[in-house]
Amino acid sequence: MRLAQEAIEKKGWLGAHRWLILRRISQLTVLVLFLSGPWFGVWLAKGNLASSVFLDVLPLTDPYVFLQTLAAGFLPASSALIGAGIVVAFYFLIGGRVYCAWVCPVNVITDLAAWARRRLGIKGGRVPDANSRYWILGGSLLAAAVSGSLVWELVNPVTIIQRSLIFGLSGSLTIVLAIFAYDFLIASRGWCGHLCPMGAFYGLLGHAALWRVSAAKRAACNDCMDCFTVCPEPQVIRPALKKAGQESPLILDRDCTACGRCVDVCGKQVFTFTHRFDQRSDS
Repeated sequence: MRLAQEAIEKKGWLGAHRWLILRRISQLTVLVLFLSGPWFGVWLAKGNLASSVFLDVLPLTDPYVFLQTLAAGFLPASSALIGAGIVVAFYFLIGGRVYCAWVCPVNVITDLAAWARRRLGIKGGRVPDANSRYWILGGSLLAAAVSGSLVWELVNPVTIIQRSLIFGLSGSLTIVLAIFAYDFLIASRGWCGHLCPMGAFYGLLGHAALWRVSAAKRAACNDCMDCFTVCPEPQVIRPALKKAGQESPLILDRDCTACGRCVDVCGKQVFTFTHRFDQRSDS
């Protein structure tokens, strides 16, 4: 049986890809907000995902960049502090790694690599330890403190891709190909799931977030494994689905990206989006 066949039969193709489509719309919308100015002269958002002003009124600052700035010994402007506070509050409530699935442009690349691996039946690989991203996160802040500069931003794929799109540079193509090749040939979900310090930071930020995925109808699970196959962080599913170490049907792991793919592909409709206080379960 092909992936999500039962879900497609029951919900239709659109129903079995609803959250994936919404995520792509969200990611494209974010890019359009930043590109509409330099490309078309319509300045909806000035700057990039690191630091921006929306409609010339609302400041938004990536809190990870803000921390790097502090570590480098600089005191950011008050607008940057306000912008970082707004972003922290949003992701603290909604879920830190929502950024990874719904905003980050690199997610499109890694999802494509994962899809290609499945289509070609590529198994295995040399996947680094999942804690590597936390070491890189700490190392980036230490590097900023030692060098007095935002070292990570020099190699940050998100920053490079946005800068290249805005200014028409070719650097993004190299980064895109490198990340795709790494995830496709060497380590499945290697970049986002094991190396990216931004993912590590946002995971820590949204540890107690309200928005959650719940395996509320886990009694209906037929062990088809489709959810594990499509999930970018499959280790987060088992505790909620199989009561492995917890009774709650909620996926509480900070590494969950709230991408909704488990909701999409499940023909038994085991999963649903809800809030962290919803403990309803059929088992």
